[in-house]
Amino acid sequence: MKLYYYPGACSLSDHIALREAGADFQIERVDLQTKMTSSGENFRQINAKGYVPALVLDSGDVISENVAILDWVAAMYPSLGVGGPLGRTRLLETLSFISSELHQGFESLWSHRGAEEVERAEASLRPKFGFLSRNFKGEFLFGDNPTVADFYLFVMLLWAERYSLDVETHLVEYRDMLKRRPNVGAAMAAEGLI
Repeated sequence: MKLYYYPGACSLSDHIALREAGADFQIERVDLQTKMTSSGENFRQINAKGYVPALVLDSGDVISENVAILDWVAAMYPSLGVGGPLGRTRLLETLSFISSELHQGFESLWSHRGAEEVERAEASLRPKFGFLSRNFKGEFLFGDNPTVADFYLFVMLLWAERYSLDVETHLVEYRDMLKRRPNVGAAMAAEGLI
């Protein structure tokens, strides 16, 4: 299995999840400008969309889109999912919220739009982070153990830190706690982030 990534992109959440799961996988960096992989392959031949993440399974099947990959990881490694009759639904609900409300909300920040649009984006993001902060079920989003959603939220909190977006103290402590997890540190180190 191989995960195609770009350092610090949302693909970091998949990278962390696969490490936390104990999966046997490789990683390969993608240059998002040239669409070439570090081994010289045309990434568009792997994922026609041209962006990360992409997970190539041992069968040769390719999964793209962060939510889909994280859902697959949780299905294959149930310890990273959410139990109960609505567990998967609640997990997908949270992953979708992170994707549509947080991830997409950073677009104005990373595309260096005008100051007014950046202020609007920041004002929009803060209450969405706050919503998640108020709805933790324990130390992690769904209780005492991390799920794939925690790793996606972690990446969003790294982005908040990068763009100096103030978030609640609880989320800063949570981000820092996740940074101390061995698999998180190993993924960040492998991507050259620390």
